Amino acid sequence: MKSKEVNPILMDFPMPIGTPRLIIKPPEIGDGEMVNEAIKESFKELHPFMPWAKEMPTAPESEIFVRSAAANWILKNNDEPYLPLFMFDKETHQFIGGTGYHHYDWEAGSIEIGYWIRTSFTGKGLMTEAVNALTQYAFKELCMKKISITCDINNKASKRIPEKLNYRLESIIKENRVDVDGKVSDTLVYIRSID
Repeated sequence: MKSKEVNPILMDFPMPIGTPRLIIKPPEIGDGEMVNEAIKESFKELHPFMPWAKEMPTAPESEIFVRSAAANWILKNNDEPYLPLFMFDKETHQFIGGTGYHHYDWEAGSIEIGYWIRTSFTGKGLMTEAVNALTQYAFKELCMKKISITCDINNKASKRIPEKLNYRLESIIKENRVDVDGKVSDTLVYIRSID
């Protein structure tokens, strides 16, 4: 199927995505509470780098996000909340973090992957495993030709992931973001194209 020939609303994406340790799937109604708990646990790490974590959301705000996201998996609007995916431990079913696709252009075949992980699950290679799966899925199932990952230049953990997965640093956008302390920072843009 060539995505540019089909209205995105009519596109069906097989889910969930499975990896050796993870189940990755779209949000479902009722997921807001577990997402909120993970954000609370991880807020100190998320706050400096994630624009959506400038303030701690309430549980109802997290549920509103989840419901909007679930709806957008049908509508596929190229706007917030885009196409988020939630990661769960394959054995315990515990919520691990969020990832997903945004800034997609079905006609051009380009898409961006974003991600965050719950603090108690960092350092285990889980996000690298998830982003690798999303990369392969974007090429094979979504018919994408180019995938980008962006991150703050100071977010060392985040930039290691595309580097491990053979994304290349395409550009550095100078002074285009402001951190929580009001300091201007740069954005790294990593790209991977279909082999």
